[in-house]
Amino acid sequence: MNFPFPVLLCDIGGTNARFALARSPAAQLEYGPHLKTADYPSFEAAVANALSGLGVKPRSLIACAAGPVNQRSVKLTNAAWSIDGEKAAEAAGLDQGLLLNDFEAQALALPALQTAWTRPIGGFFDAKPGAQLILGLGTGLGAAALLEIEGRHFALSSEAGHMDFGPVGEEQAAIWRHLDTSEHGRVSVETVLSGAGLARLHRARCAAAGRIAPDFDEVALIENAHARPNGEEAETLRLAWTLVARFAGDLALALLAKGGVTFSGGVLPRLADFLDPHEFRAHFEDKAPFGDLMRGIGARLIVAEDVVLAGMGAIAAAPQAYAINYARRAWR
Repeated sequence: MNFPFPVLLCDIGGTNARFALARSPAAQLEYGPHLKTADYPSFEAAVANALSGLGVKPRSLIACAAGPVNQRSVKLTNAAWSIDGEKAAEAAGLDQGLLLNDFEAQALALPALQTAWTRPIGGFFDAKPGAQLILGLGTGLGAAALLEIEGRHFALSSEAGHMDFGPVGEEQAAIWRHLDTSEHGRVSVETVLSGAGLARLHRARCAAAGRIAPDFDEVALIENAHARPNGEEAETLRLAWTLVARFAGDLALALLAKGGVTFSGGVLPRLADFLDPHEFRAHFEDKAPFGDLMRGIGARLIVAEDVVLAGMGAIAAAPQAYAINYARRAWR
């Protein structure tokens, strides 16, 4: 299996589609446009727009998308696009292509991470043997694990953001009673830990305290929190980190992720000012009777942008290092 260069790389979320070009296996990535998914009727239309500014025709395309992938196709969970790899290859005149789930790609990008791209949470991150967990907030919540199988990288995808998520303690229980569940009729992780989930969490927090929250989205919530570090919005984001720590600890315990936990996505780096590492570790490790195990699992936050594109570039350069069923998933 090989991907003829140049290779176009694309990270497709519910809100944004980000592009980069790898001209050769050893070349530095050339970062392209960030497009709004809703501005284009299809993936093919967005690719055509991205190609118009590159000045070179790619021969291959590797894309990741926020939705469950079925071999060569995906329907985005939080956007209107459906992507068929074979049709996309034909439309763009490609020799080869590959479609990954967004957090499958995030997991496969972990070996390509540079230390400067991350920030340890709680003072340490040791690259120990064992499963590695990655999760993050964007339009939804994504999570995946990275395993080593016979010397090759294997990503275990998930839809963990749609798991049920309950409160711990009276304060959270009061908030949960006010959460808007009209969309799915239940509280999942994404209900409170996603872009829209943060705004939903804030409204419920205010309602539980007998106050009416302003009707704004997560962008305004985060902006107001930075403007007023001691205000209600900032308190909501501190609570969000508590919930992130709780959920990440549960997943790390479920997977025995002794290789560490990495946080990514478009939202969490913007909340870094509201992260208390000691509080985070306390909630992350509070998994009796396995507290000792949890204390040995490091955590880190990706603070650089578009690192998943670099990870997909690494797949293009050395596809044999990754345990991907190319026979069923490659477009050609």
